[in-house]
Amino acid sequence: MRNFLTFLSVSNRFRPSSWLAVSLLTLSLISGWNRAQAETPQGFAGATSGNSRAQAQTAPSQIQNLLAQIDAAANRHDVNALLQFYSQNFTNSDGLTRLTMAKTLTQLWQRYPNLKYQTQLQSWQSEGKGYLLQTVTSITGTQSGTNRNMALNSTIKSQQRLESQKISQQAILAERSQLSTGTKPPLVEVNLPQQVKTGQRYEFDAIVQKPLSEGYLIGAATEEPVQANKYLNSSPVALELLPSGGLFKQGQAPTKPQSLWVSGVLIGNGGMTLVTQRLQVVGGNTTTNTTSP
Repeated sequence: MRNFLTFLSVSNRFRPSSWLAVSLLTLSLISGWNRAQAETPQGFAGATSGNSRAQAQTAPSQIQNLLAQIDAAANRHDVNALLQFYSQNFTNSDGLTRLTMAKTLTQLWQRYPNLKYQTQLQSWQSEGKGYLLQTVTSITGTQSGTNRNMALNSTIKSQQRLESQKISQQAILAERSQLSTGTKPPLVEVNLPQQVKTGQRYEFDAIVQKPLSEGYLIGAATEEPVQANKYLNSSPVALELLPSGGLFKQGQAPTKPQSLWVSGVLIGNGGMTLVTQRLQVVGGNTTTNTTSP
């Protein structure tokens, strides 16, 4: 039986550490601006077509050079160098500013000292005195702790506006992130629409690909609005005993257009897996497309 998605159920029994909030909340900051060519995971909404790849190859050299410089600064984790490529009035669809972005990136890189960014330029076009770019970025890294090692994999599709060789605007179009820890964390496949209408019910499935041979599976599902002030703040969740197949929940979109983070955490004897995906809530009629990693 499909249960209704819990909205950040409060529990003192389990509070994820800061890496839960970091799952994908802080990863969109420079998603569109690294030039290394990465293969997009199969099935992701931002998969690049042959026409898009051909168009990206025609990008002016000034764009290619700028992306290469930003890529180098990001992979060095050099915040000061990176900020040189952002305008003073930089805006982000999640509410980030140039200063809050710098603060969040500094904290993120302290927690994940080996994060690497690889981005594929999907398309570009001239717009006024600047350019409009679309990219898909893969982000990978690990965090070593006293009790566990955590592996991070994230894929983000974004759109950026470039003016006077500086980034002035950025919008996150789609994103999915996974954190795992343990010797044998659950292998999870996610089914979630990319878009839903306001007030519409939707289904969120986090399916364990290999049934557990022994022990129990516990977990939880949450949804919360995308907000800049929640990038590095974790929220408590209430865990429940799950069927061996995974999480099967139903949620209802809010009555106003916005972006949501929908997450599922699954814990078995061999480890833990956290998956998070952005869900766009739009007004009017729209077609919902279900995607999986």
